[in-house]
Formats: sequence, structure tokens, C-alpha cells
Amino acid sequence: MGSLFRSEEMTLCQLFLQSEAAYACVSELGELGLVQFRDLNPDINAFQRKFVNEVRRCDEMERKLRYLEKEIKKDGIPMLDTGENPEAPQPREMIDLEATFEKLENELREVNQNAEALKRNYLELTELKHILRKTQVFFDETASEYHEILANRHSQLTTTFSSRPFKYENLRVKFLNRCQMADSHREEEQLNLLEDGPRGQQQQNLKLGFVAGVILRERLPAFERMLWRACRGNVFLRQAMIEAPLEDPSNGDNVYKSVFIIFFQGDQLKTRVKKICEGFRATLYPCPEAPSDRREMAMGVMTRIEDLNTVLGQTQDHRHRVLVAAAKNLKNWFIKVRKIKAIYHTLNLFNLDVTQKCLIAECWVPILDMETIQMALRRGTERSGSSVPPILNRMETYEDPPTYNRTNKFTNAFQMLINAYGVASYREMNPAPYTIITFPFLFAVMFGDLGHGAIMALFGLWMVLKEKPLAAKKSDNEIWNIFFGGRYIILLMGLFSMYTGFIYNDIFSKSLNVFGSGWKINYDASTIMDSKALQLDPAHDFGRTYPIGMDPVWQVAPMNKIIFQNAYKMKISIIFGVIHMIFGVVVGLFNHRYFKNTMNIYTEFIPQMIFLIFLFFYMTTLMFIKWTKYSASNPDPHSAHCAPSILITFINMVLFKKSTVLTEACETPFMFAGQEFLQKVLVLSAFICIPWMLFAKPFIIMQERKKQQHQPILPFNGEGQDVENSGAQSVPPADQSQTGGHGNEEMSEIFIHQGIHTIEYVLGSVSHTASYLRLWALSLAHAQLAEVLWNMVLQNGLKTGGAIGGVAVWAIFAFWAVLTVGILVLMEGLSAFLHTLRLHWVEFQSKFYSGLGYAFQPFAFESILEGGGSSED
Repeated sequence: MGSLFRSEEMTLCQLFLQSEAAYACVSELGELGLVQFRDLNPDINAFQRKFVNEVRRCDEMERKLRYLEKEIKKDGIPMLDTGENPEAPQPREMIDLEATFEKLENELREVNQNAEALKRNYLELTELKHILRKTQVFFDETASEYHEILANRHSQLTTTFSSRPFKYENLRVKFLNRCQMADSHREEEQLNLLEDGPRGQQQQNLKLGFVAGVILRERLPAFERMLWRACRGNVFLRQAMIEAPLEDPSNGDNVYKSVFIIFFQGDQLKTRVKKICEGFRATLYPCPEAPSDRREMAMGVMTRIEDLNTVLGQTQDHRHRVLVAAAKNLKNWFIKVRKIKAIYHTLNLFNLDVTQKCLIAECWVPILDMETIQMALRRGTERSGSSVPPILNRMETYEDPPTYNRTNKFTNAFQMLINAYGVASYREMNPAPYTIITFPFLFAVMFGDLGHGAIMALFGLWMVLKEKPLAAKKSDNEIWNIFFGGRYIILLMGLFSMYTGFIYNDIFSKSLNVFGSGWKINYDASTIMDSKALQLDPAHDFGRTYPIGMDPVWQVAPMNKIIFQNAYKMKISIIFGVIHMIFGVVVGLFNHRYFKNTMNIYTEFIPQMIFLIFLFFYMTTLMFIKWTKYSASNPDPHSAHCAPSILITFINMVLFKKSTVLTEACETPFMFAGQEFLQKVLVLSAFICIPWMLFAKPFIIMQERKKQQHQPILPFNGEGQDVENSGAQSVPPADQSQTGGHGNEEMSEIFIHQGIHTIEYVLGSVSHTASYLRLWALSLAHAQLAEVLWNMVLQNGLKTGGAIGGVAVWAIFAFWAVLTVGILVLMEGLSAFLHTLRLHWVEFQSKFYSGLGYAFQPFAFESILEGGGSSED
């Protein structure tokens, strides 16, 4: 068979390259992506290999490019992606690239340092501007409050004494004089704080000190509590928020701060306050006491801020120009550097010959692509200017080659589903081609709904049609990448669901009357009006059935519909499951024939087929006989009430229990003559297959080993050839085809291994058959949930009348649509997908698929660039 049904034939090759041509040849092989190199230096550390310095240089260039990329993204500059795939630069071009990146990094770092210093200076000036504004407000509020207090006290005293003009006139005059003297003394102290005058200089012992600064707004409550507790309430704090956010020059984030001013008396409190400010990382600024000095400083600050704005604008323009120029080439630079790094990392896997002029490599390559690889090596040699052609020799080996299944954008998703369970052994039958059909079909059996399938199919079709632009975006969203990677699976699942939904005649829990119902009402109007209850006669045949799918009349009989659909879906689930498992066993036959395991055909395949067909396929045959032989229109003993239960018949068959007649009119509990005898033969034959599978293979292996012990052993000459026949090709130490793939295992291990497989197959046949009933269960759950959403949500909106009916329908339909997509399409779709995946991984692939291989991982620039790293990663 071709590579679609089996993995590619691989061969181990030895490659000899001249040192000057090795780089160019490996570059060509990386573009081709068909060679998997082996590490010939597994005992040498990475930092001791020949090309470690070149790899480190590439790491340094990548670091510089990542720094440029971070700065470009920070400024929101779009990076030009032309989709080009530049070739790997020559080794001599690395120096030019390093110089370019070094120049850009140094220039950008210098610009960033200057810009950060300017922004820090700008931040300090901005904070000082707000301090000068807010402190002026603090001082003005303090002065106005003081004068307001004086005015209130004078007015209160005047009112009190004016009520008794004669008695208290002298006392009033004396008290007012004393108050004026005290108030003038307090005013003098206040002016010492607010103004800079000669009297304030003389009375420093009565003067209050203060500090002003800014602090992060979220730290202010804790800062205030600490001041109160540490200073024992002997300080006075005033604060005001800065409304506009300030830019932090270190990281560019916006921060919110508040201005504060703290009044205190004494040097000891001053020291304590400054330490608390330092602990809370508050920034203190000098603030003059005199209003004139504050105004003068504020004007100077505003002038410097304007100058800084001009310089900052020029700096940002220069930085923007540098980043725009770098953004045009950044993608190509990344590609070039990663290709160089991947090439040197691959060269580190090679061996040097004794002369140090030739590199030796070992690699796995597909046999069909040998000529293509030879041509790529010749191109690399010509590009390097070497006169010595590379040598590619095939090697004989007993190692298991890697598994390589060629895929395209359509088959890749299905192959990934298979590989997620386990990579196929070398040249083992590949389940992916069959999965392309069986996977969406079994999914659709569970998800069958014409409307829901159409939604899924349209979504998949949209991703397929918009494939190129969506792929070009290279989204980092993991969930979206999963959906996009499986776009063809989603499309097929939607289309198959539309088909099964059409067969079920189910669209959003309703039915379509496309061909006209085959059911008719036989009663006239008078009969209906005169009768309280009428019952349909199932024996009456209307002479016409619905052409395709289920008759829509089942929609008006919900209870009978559930009973009918349950019986139908349960039976087809078993039928599909048995056919699927039998097909898996048949696929295993092709594995036995290809690997020439004739013993496995007689000791495994034949008894497995007999066991599965004689029991479970026979049960599905009874279903078809029951459908075709029994009907309500047939006379006894072939009427519907005489139809025996398949489940009871199967249980009695396995237990050798005698079946009983349902009624006397049915005459017999069997469907055809000789059924009882046939069932006994089938069960006995199936039971005989169990010891056949358990003991036949180990005993045959035992006999083969006894024969080999009596045969003479020819000596080997150490080169894979025996002495008597030096021209013959060497053979493996143990012939795997004659030992059933067990090699030199102990006989006890072979018996245990065969016993485990026999028990697993026998019990698995029963449990796997029952496992396919999930097709019926999920289909029933999906249909019932869709019906609940229709009846409980949308139907209520359709019943609403009056003026608000249209608005209600619109709102309820939107709610119903969201629930339909979110629950029935996404959640139920995911559930059906996982159940389908289990049916393929366990029930189907366990019949033939070992999955013990390892994937072919060629040296390919495409996969390295998609992964965003080097081949080391």
C-alpha cells in the first residue's frame, strides 16, 4: 500500500561532507525538510562541541532582536511581514548582521536612557509644580480660616455685651481690649508662619516648620497613620490629590499621586518626619515660605517644563524613526538568525574525521526522496564552491526507523488525532485514512441535527474559505489555534451532522415535511365529533412510507416518538459498533500479512474474527431479521407482538437457557427454523476460540524454539556475514516472524503476555460493544435538550401577542440563539467529539494498532520558524 495507508519506507544513511560545504548543504536540507539527523556526540556536553561559539553568537543576536521587538511593540509600531522566506545567510554575513544589531541596540539604549532621564526630570518638575499650587492653596485656606475665626469671636462678644449696655459697659471695654491684645499676638505668630518678615526672623522659637512632597495615593492612608503614631499627634498633615495620572519613567506606567504638607515644631520631629517619608518612598521638594518666592519658583518650573517638552518630543521622534526602520526588517532578521542557529546546532551533531576536513553525519531519510536529497546536496556544494561532492551511503541497521506519514492541510488534522494516542509503529497500518470518514460519521450519529450541523458546517466552511488570511495572522490564542487547526474536521462533522439530522428529520427539535407524511386520518368529521376517544389500528397500512428519514408525523406524538427513536437508535448504535470493530480486526490482518506474521493470522486473527462474528455480528443479523420479518400487518406468528426481544434472545443464547413463547398464537420463540441449534453451535465455537487464542501461539513458539536448538549455529565473522556464505546479507539474531514478534522472551512471559491479550480481547469485545451505546445515549440527550430549549424558551416568545410581542420575540430569540450555540453546539459538540475520539482510540484502534513508534522529526526550517525557536528547543 502507499504512504497514505502505511508510513513511508525509511533508511539510515551516512553522509560525508567537506567542511567548507557542510554549512551550505545543511542549509539546503533544512529548506527541504526530509532528513532527520542523529546525534553522533551524545557524550559531549553542549558547550564542548565544535560550533558552540557560533550558536552563542546567534543567541546574542536573538537577544538583541527580542529587545528591538519589545521596544517596537511598546510603541505600537506594526512590523512588516511580507511572507518572504529568505535563505540562510552565509557564515561571513554573520559579522555584518552582528554589527547592524549592535549599532541598533546601542543607539536605542542610548536614546532610551536619555529619554528616561528627561522623563524623570519632567516628572520631578511636574510634581514640584503641583506642590507649589497645592501648598499655596493650603496657606491661603489657613489665613482665611484664621481671619474668619477672629471676625466670629468679635461679633459674638459684641452681641453679648450690647444686651446690657449700662451694667457691663466698662467690663465690655476691658475684655475687648484684652482680646484685641491676645488676637494681635496670635496674628503675629500666624504671620511669622505665612510671611517672611523681620519679626519672623526674630521669633524663630515660636515658628512652625514644614515639609512638602508627593506620595503614591494608595500609600497615603498608611502614611498618615504612621505619622500620627510615630509623632504622637504633634504634627499637622494636609493632603490633596493630583487629578491627572503621572507617567513613571522607569516602566511607562501611569501612577496616581497626592501632594502633602506636614507642619511640625522642633528639629527632632523634623528628623522623624523625614525618615517616615523616606520609608514610604515619598519624594520631598523644597517649598519657599514666602508667597513671592513660591510664585517666582512656579514660573521657573513652568519654563523648564516647556523646554523639556520640546526636547522630549525630539527624542521621541528620533526613537520612533529608529524603531520604524528596524520594524521593516525585523521579521526577516529573525528568520535569518534562527536559520543560522539551526544550521550550527545541526552541525554540532556531526562527527569530524581524523583529518578535520570532513564532517560525518548519520540520518534517517525516506527512500522515495533519496534523489531529491541528492539534488539538494549538489546545490549546496555548488553554492559553497567546493569541488568535492558529498557522499550519501545507505546503511544496514536493526534499529526501528521513525514513522513518517505524509500529510497535507486536509489530512494533517486527522493524523494529529491518531498521533495524540500514540505514534504508529514503523510501517504499521495507519488509521487516519479511515478516520476521515468514520470520525465525522460517528460524531454525527450523536450530534444529528440539521440546524446545529448547519451552524457547525458554516463555521468550518468560513475557516476553510478564509484559510490564508487567518493563517497569516499567526494568532497566539491557543483555543483559536485548536479550532483553526481542526477546520476540516469541523466542516466534515457539520456536514455529516446535517445528513444524520436529515435522516432523523430533526432541525432544532422540529421536523420538516418535505415529501409529505405517509400517515392519514381515516375518520370523517362526524366520527370524530361523536366519539370521545379513538385509537389507531397499527395493523392498518396506509400504503405509503416516508421516502427518506423519519416521518414528520412522529413530531405530534412525543411519547411514541421517544419509544420508537430509542429502539431505532439503540439498534443502529450496536450495528455501527460491531461493523467498526470487525473492520478493525480486518485491518489487523493486513499488518500480519505485511510483517509476515503467519502465526498471528492463525492464532489471533481467525479466532478473533470467529468470536466477534459468531456472537455479536449474529446479534446484529437478528436485528435485520426482526425488522424484515415482523410487522403489525402480518398475521400470527409474524405479527409485531410475536417479535422476540433481541436482548433476551442473546442472553438466553449465551447462558444456554431455553426461550419461552410470548403467547400461544406466536407458536415459537425463535425467528427461523433451526435457530436454537445454530445458536448453540455459534456459542460453543466462540468459547473454543478463547483457549485457541490463549494457548496456540505460545505452544507453537515453544515448538519452534525446540527445533532451533537442534540446528547447528554458523559462526559470524563480525561483519554481519557467516563464514560459509560471506556474500549473504546478515540476518537478525532471532527471526521475529517465526517467534511472533517475541524475540528471545522467556516462555513464562509469553504465556502471561498472551493471557493478558486474550482476556483483554474477550472482555473488551463485550464492553466495547456496550460502549457503542453512547451513540444512542448522546443522540437522545442532544435531541431532548434541544426540545427543552425550544419549548421552555423560544415557544414562550412566539406565544406573546400584542404590542410587545415583536420585542419579546426578538429578545427571546436572541437568548435562545445564545443558548443553542453555547450549549447545544459548543458544549454538546465537544462532548460528542470526545466520545467519538474514545470510540476510535479504544474500541477501534485496540484491534490492530500498537502505537509504539516514534515520529519522524526532520531538520526543517519551516517547523523551526513556526515554533518560534531553534532546533534546540
